Amino acid sequence: MFVLLTCFVINISLGSVSISFFDTIKVLFGSVSEDSSNSYIIWQYRLPKAITAILVGGGLSLSGLLMQTLFRNPLAGPYVLGISSGASLGAAIIIMGSSLFTGFFAFSAFNDITLAITSSIGSFLVLILVLVVAAKIKDTMSLLIIGLMFGSITAAIVSVLSYFTKAEKLQQYIFWSFGSLGNLTWLQILIVASCTITGITLSIITIKPLNAFLLGENYAKSLGIQLQKSRYLIIIATGLLAGGITAFAGLIAFVGIAVPHITRQMFHTTDHKIQIPAVLCCGAILMLICDTIAQLPGSVSVLPINAITSILGAPVVIWLLVRKRKMIF
Repeated sequence: MFVLLTCFVINISLGSVSISFFDTIKVLFGSVSEDSSNSYIIWQYRLPKAITAILVGGGLSLSGLLMQTLFRNPLAGPYVLGISSGASLGAAIIIMGSSLFTGFFAFSAFNDITLAITSSIGSFLVLILVLVVAAKIKDTMSLLIIGLMFGSITAAIVSVLSYFTKAEKLQQYIFWSFGSLGNLTWLQILIVASCTITGITLSIITIKPLNAFLLGENYAKSLGIQLQKSRYLIIIATGLLAGGITAFAGLIAFVGIAVPHITRQMFHTTDHKIQIPAVLCCGAILMLICDTIAQLPGSVSVLPINAITSILGAPVVIWLLVRKRKMIF
């Protein structure tokens, strides 16, 4: 927790405008800074972005843990069910579809709010389809394959839209797909926080089924676990976490897959009573560090957060696995 708070304050203090570590702490505790612009920068820009980083890092890491446990697959992540692809499709329709169907989209002015709404609708519709399919089939691996197929279908539709859209609209969609932690209003942060807190609550409720799933569905059934109900809760939790975050922050890769492996290697356990708070904390720390690097402190330039998460995180996972010589799962 101390590391998380330190990374939080450092993230807020670094940026294109230099604000000292101690001045940042003073402003956060309500003191008046000697430079009045510092308070405005922190409260209006840096604090919302840092809170978003914590929500995104923790939420994606937890959803990755849920998927890896449900499917007993170390390569599963928060996006395997196609929920984020639904959000991408919603974003693609509002961004690129507006240039193809001008009359149809004339009523809707494009802005961050409409983009978040359409992305949320896209992820919600895919989540409904996944839940319907989950009610029809009992095999978890079949559900994984179907989720990947949903992702392929939505990706194909996005490709068709990309082929016919104008260059500036295509560039706008590509920038959205890079992911971004900035430009969220307090209302949008509240919505993301609500989705994340609800997803965390559902995850805590399913701790016992999650631990049982690690040893297989037959073992879970022998313990009296209601498989279908547990699967529903896990899928809904993942949908809220991944869908809500993707709708407002865009596609942010790697974190959901990597952080659960990092925490397993660090804490030497697969018990979800430990894993859930561990991935929340480590995911938030990793995202704060990546966002701090992406800001290029002292420069007005900001690198794509997607690139930083992969460049920084992948070597860490490789080093941990090489050092431990085997994967804990």
